[in-house]
Amino acid sequence: MDARIKLQQGDITKLAVDAIVNAANSSLMGGGGVDGAIHRAGGKQILEECIKIVDRLGRCKTGNAIITNGGRLPAKYVIHTVGPVYNGGKNVLKEEEQLAGCYANSLKLAVENGIQTIAFPNISTGVYRFPKQRAAEIAVATVENFLAENHQITQVIFICFDDENLGIYQNLGL
Repeated sequence: MDARIKLQQGDITKLAVDAIVNAANSSLMGGGGVDGAIHRAGGKQILEECIKIVDRLGRCKTGNAIITNGGRLPAKYVIHTVGPVYNGGKNVLKEEEQLAGCYANSLKLAVENGIQTIAFPNISTGVYRFPKQRAAEIAVATVENFLAENHQITQVIFICFDDENLGIYQNLGL
């Protein structure tokens, strides 16, 4: 395991890192779970920037990522990525590819913006119902592969809100 990868339990909105990743919906307008918490804690600056981006580019596609300021958050930036909705395994390869894209595209955007420290929530495992074990495996493998090729990122934190996700990541060697 790459020493730059850390595991933590807690509230992503409290982390003082260069960027936190938001498990957003395609409208980028906030919602429930992590998305709602980030928008509430970060304030209207984040929403205003999201509105401008959607007006200019349209909705964010699944697996893609966009970046905004961090508003009132301790993090300087928020990288918004849209995870796949798990459809009972009917299109599992596409869904897994899209989930990997969330992590890879967020990291690419981080590098493009000079970000060195970044934190990820458990993307798609809440209301989008992606199986938590498989989601964690994809997250860790994608981040490890990216870090093997890139040395600008100095720390990646997987931040788990609950004990269940924390245990899954611990069992993967974090």
